Amino acid sequence: MRGYVISSARIARCALGPAGPAARKCEGDGATPAGRWKLLGVFYRADRVARPVTALPVRALRASDGWCDAPADRNYNRLVTLPYAASAEAMWRADSIYDIVVILDHNTRPRMRARGSAIFIHLARDGYPPTGGCIALNSHDLRMLLRACGPGSGVMIFP
Repeated sequence: MRGYVISSARIARCALGPAGPAARKCEGDGATPAGRWKLLGVFYRADRVARPVTALPVRALRASDGWCDAPADRNYNRLVTLPYAASAEAMWRADSIYDIVVILDHNTRPRMRARGSAIFIHLARDGYPPTGGCIALNSHDLRMLLRACGPGSGVMIFP
């Protein structure tokens, strides 16, 4: 599904999950969670791209970084170190979609089992195909968005 990201004076095309925005997000449903989500920080691949310019916290990804997507695990929807005993998505990917990743506060406080994990803003694939539930922008638009963001910045997703 496609949508738009609207910021101060820009409108940018984006990709969303194939199920579109949903008020109730469940792990693996392909929906992008509707609501207002704070931008917590940024990861980037220092071996591939320049550090994003933003007032948000920024950290270079490590090859051992993962994100736990196992609902029963105590680190569900958190950054973990790979290899990890429970299911976890590798953040260091062969493709480029996680070369810049913005962490959202979806399902973080409190974290609720099976309510969705790894909901990020990241780089879009060519043609903007659907994501697994994230928001995906091209590199130029994501970098422009990050320049305008700082502590307290957020994104609103609505149907």
